[in-house]
Amino acid sequence: MKKAGILNRHLSGALAELGHSDEVLVCDAGMPIPDGPRVVDLAFRAGVPSFAEVLDGLLSELVIEGATAATEIRDANPAASALLTGCFPDLALVPHERLKELSAGARLVVRTGEAQPYANVLLRCGVFF
Repeated sequence: MKKAGILNRHLSGALAELGHSDEVLVCDAGMPIPDGPRVVDLAFRAGVPSFAEVLDGLLSELVIEGATAATEIRDANPAASALLTGCFPDLALVPHERLKELSAGARLVVRTGEAQPYANVLLRCGVFF
């Protein structure tokens, strides 16, 4: 048994399969999930686990070279916007409809229980060397 890090076996295994330039969508409970990507659904109830908790756990295990979120996050969810811009100074912003289109190319979708609007980010994996 693992003693640290992400303990969810489905998520831990999916993360181990990611490579350079693979994309991971971390999304709120309301984001439409496209057909195709592997999905690890962590949602338990509204707000549990939160977008911030899941993002923090993922960032402790992944090398990220880029991130994209919806432009609408700035006005509709200032807390999530501040979190993302704090984590990713070069955060790319696109209209929400475009983010949904881009998410179809993700290798992995991690659904949280987040119940605040536009708490979604598409992460692009980097390499550790």
